[in-house]
Amino acid sequence: MSRLVVVSNRVADLSNPSQADGLAVGLGDALAARGGLWFGWDGNVVKQGTRVAPNVTTSGDITTVTLPMTVKDYDEFYAGYSNAVLWPVFHYRLDLEHFEEQYLRGYKRVNSKFADALKPFLKDDDIIWVHDYHLIPLAAELRKRGFRQRIGFFLHIPFPPPDILAAAPQHEWLVSCLMDFDLIGFQTKGDLTNFRHYIVDQLKGQWSNGGAIAAYGKRTTAQCFPIGINVENFRDMSRTEQADEQIAFLQRRLIARTHIIGVERLDYTKGLPSRLKAFSRLLEKYPDNIKRVSLMQIASPSREQVEAYIDIKEELEALSGKINGTFADFDWTPVRYMNRSVPRDILAALFRGSQVGLVTPLRDGMNLVAKEYVAAQDDDNPGVLILSEFVGAAEQMQEALIVNPYNVEQMAEAMQRAITMPLEERVERQAALLKTIRAYDARHWQQSFLELLGSPRIGLVA
Repeated sequence: MSRLVVVSNRVADLSNPSQADGLAVGLGDALAARGGLWFGWDGNVVKQGTRVAPNVTTSGDITTVTLPMTVKDYDEFYAGYSNAVLWPVFHYRLDLEHFEEQYLRGYKRVNSKFADALKPFLKDDDIIWVHDYHLIPLAAELRKRGFRQRIGFFLHIPFPPPDILAAAPQHEWLVSCLMDFDLIGFQTKGDLTNFRHYIVDQLKGQWSNGGAIAAYGKRTTAQCFPIGINVENFRDMSRTEQADEQIAFLQRRLIARTHIIGVERLDYTKGLPSRLKAFSRLLEKYPDNIKRVSLMQIASPSREQVEAYIDIKEELEALSGKINGTFADFDWTPVRYMNRSVPRDILAALFRGSQVGLVTPLRDGMNLVAKEYVAAQDDDNPGVLILSEFVGAAEQMQEALIVNPYNVEQMAEAMQRAITMPLEERVERQAALLKTIRAYDARHWQQSFLELLGSPRIGLVA
């Protein structure tokens, strides 16, 4: 079996699984199964001109290779083109796009640096799997250096329609770079359709059955591979003795009988202000919920120096303060808002101890929180998942209460329905959702992508 080489913007610490997110756990499992190397940025930023050799560590059959980024590279590649241009455009937020010429230069430069740094570690029969929007040009850079190994790419965020993508400077170059991969993976059928429209309508390219593509004089294959979680691992994590203690403590500490939970990164794509406004509307419209229902919103810090993130942090703090000021009593706080990261084992317990899971981003690639909430539930007395129609998970998880995250009134109604839903209906919905996330778990995602990447069918246009 060929060695797997994973390349991503950041490399997870696989020695501390309680701190790793679902993606890190999934990629760690893939590497553990076949042995391999994980390459990427170590998260450190160094002064311009600093020469630092890659840091190489090996544990069992897995080697990690990391390197720091200079201040200029960070500003232009990461904060610049990746997160001030691609992130808002791919999430349909053209109002927040900010482009400067040096951003694109930095984006190209860092991808070239990644290719140079990765080059000495590659073997002729490696399978290379590149992840996410930061590294779209990486296959093209490796091809320039003579590498002909199979290289796959997976986009974890949404892929926008052609008229939205056109707002990204040099979008034609971006798509041309994608064509240098042997296999391109998207989260949803909608993302795949948007890419197909660009290839066929914009480029007049050829698209055959099975996603085989010909454009720019190149051939590749594109398909949908919805990412999943390690369901049984997360279920076990939510059912430990420590998890039971955490749930019991939560129930003793809070007088509210019903707990609603939301867990997201602090990001303008997550719809957090609308979520708090909907909870406030729930209390206004259905006052019986006062002192009976509480909302815990965990928003882990994200890109704290970017102005848009500073603004949303201030807005959330103001909204939670206003709700608590309006509705709180001496023995009841309606909103518990936390702007910090929480370990996965604690999250698993909090999910299991909450009667409603609120997952309402304005736009998201998949959203593994929705799947983790379902995995954590007690099957004989489960909670109810409320899910945005604009996240990838909504394609698979139709038994959730699907809502428009821009519609505050609809979200308030969904919360009321979830709070009052009969046990029989909750059990039926939970069983269907659990069956789906088990069928499309992290292993299915890994295996289906890597099997096709290694297949002779790749790039064959009828």
